[in-house]
Order: sequence, then structure tokens, then C-alpha cells
Amino acid sequence: MGGSLAPVRVAGFTWNGWQPSAVYALNAHHMAINNRIIGSNEHESHYLFDLLMNNRSEIIPDVVSTDTHGVNHINFALLDLFGYQFAPRYAKVGSVIEKMFNITTDKNDRLQLSLKKPINIKRIMEHWDTIQRIAVSLAQRKTDQATLVRKLSSYKSNHPLLEAFTEYNRLVKARYLLSYIDDPELRSHVQKALNRGEAYHQLRRAISQVNGDRFRGNSDEEIELWNECARLMANAIIYFNSKVLSNLLQSFEHQGKDKQAETIKRASPVAWQSINLKGKYLFNQSSEMLDIEYLMAPIEEYIPFLEK
Repeated sequence: MGGSLAPVRVAGFTWNGWQPSAVYALNAHHMAINNRIIGSNEHESHYLFDLLMNNRSEIIPDVVSTDTHGVNHINFALLDLFGYQFAPRYAKVGSVIEKMFNITTDKNDRLQLSLKKPINIKRIMEHWDTIQRIAVSLAQRKTDQATLVRKLSSYKSNHPLLEAFTEYNRLVKARYLLSYIDDPELRSHVQKALNRGEAYHQLRRAISQVNGDRFRGNSDEEIELWNECARLMANAIIYFNSKVLSNLLQSFEHQGKDKQAETIKRASPVAWQSINLKGKYLFNQSSEMLDIEYLMAPIEEYIPFLEK
């Protein structure tokens, strides 16, 4: 499936004066590659595309997974326009399928699915040029997804452009749902992506609770600074754990210790039991690097003990 992302709300809620706000994070293989503070009254699906477009990391995803809250009436179409596969997990996928498809059985008692309402391809083609111009505006950052959603939502339900976007979205969504119910590997990838997002959520929560959960900020600037500092700390912990686990795996494979290697493969880099989050943080410039081999030695001795 390539890279998969799980945008999730992380670190609970922060407060900006009297107005609550929340952090919307974009995770790729455990790492938080982008995040954004949004109002708690705003729908997170309106910012999914913006998080992808403003990703400045070297991790370029091709599959985006969310829970049901990441779905709206244009995200399937919008992400398809830019070459992403939108792969959400529905809390009640059965009701979503029943709403979109007629379910019947043939003479051999095999299930047959057909769209309750055929896709209006003609409407899509009539406004394809306009849809492409909107895509160009988004790509050049002349507008953002949240603004686009607000404009489309202001149209009447029978507005031709809104109908074209809706039909395009239904087309991509129908194709995904058929793949989702037919492909257990796809469902597994989606679930794993969201599990990784939840693991990151727990790490961020642990960081936010240091010193009694008091370090949050009282202004937009302070909240944004706290948010980015917490993301940096979380990513540093994940990188450190990943480096140690990778070195251990290479060592055990080189020694032919397959059982220990399998143990390492099951370990998660999103763990902080070995990290003293309440210690002192020093950000002084230093040319000295951590001796990873020295840190690995006691772990290599401990893992065979666990296997006994």
C-alpha cells in the first residue's frame, strides 16, 4: 500500500482564552509529519487535505487513513485529484454500504451489490474544467480546503458544481467501499495505520502530562509553540527507539538469532517507559554523539533472558 497516514486528534484539548481548540496531527509510520491547531467546533475533515499539502517532511505518503470523522462529501474526490488514496475506517461500515448500494442475492445465494443511484458521469464531465481549475488553485495555495468546503456548502444542493463534486466523490467512494469489503489486506492496513496514530496519541498525552499538565500556553502563539515542541520531543523519542531497534535487529540477524530478531520486530518504537520525561532537557550545542552500541549492550543481554 505504500505509506499510510492516520490523522488523529492528539493530546486532548488545549484552551485559547475561553475558546477551546484541538490539535489535528498527521502521522506516517509512527512519526508526526505535520499538525495543525483547529477550533474544537470545526470539523477535522475540512483540514485533511491542507495537512497533506503543507507537509514539508521527506516522507511522502500515497494512502491516507482516518476514522469516520475524516470523511465528508468531497475528500474522496479531492484526494483522488492529487493522486492520494483515501482509505478511511468506518465505525459502521454496514450502514454506509446499505445506504449506498442495493444488496440482493442471485440464484446461487451470492450477494450482489448495485448502486441505488447511478453515478451522474455527465454532470462530472460538464464541470471537469472547473474542478481542475479548483485543483490548480489548491496546488498553488491560492485557497485552502477549509475555504473550499465553506464555499461549496453555501451552494444550494442542486447547484451544478456541487453536484459534480458530489458525484465525483460518490464514484471514488463506491470504488473504495467495494475494495474495502472484498480485500482483508486493505482493511488490515487501514486498522494498523490508525493503531499507529493512537500509539502516537498516547505518547503525546504522556508528554503533555509532565509537571501536572500545566505547560499548555495562554495565547495562540504559546499554544502553537507548545504544540511544535511536543511534536519535536515525540519524534525524537520515536527516532531514538527506532535507531536502537534497527541496530538490535541487524545484530541479531547477523548472529543468526532468529527468535530474538522476531522479538525485536514485534517491539514498538512508540514507547517511553525507558525515557525519563521529568528529567532535565539540555539543548546545548555539542559535537558529542550518543554511543548507540553502549546503549544496546544491556538490551542485547536482556532479550535472550526474556526468551527463556
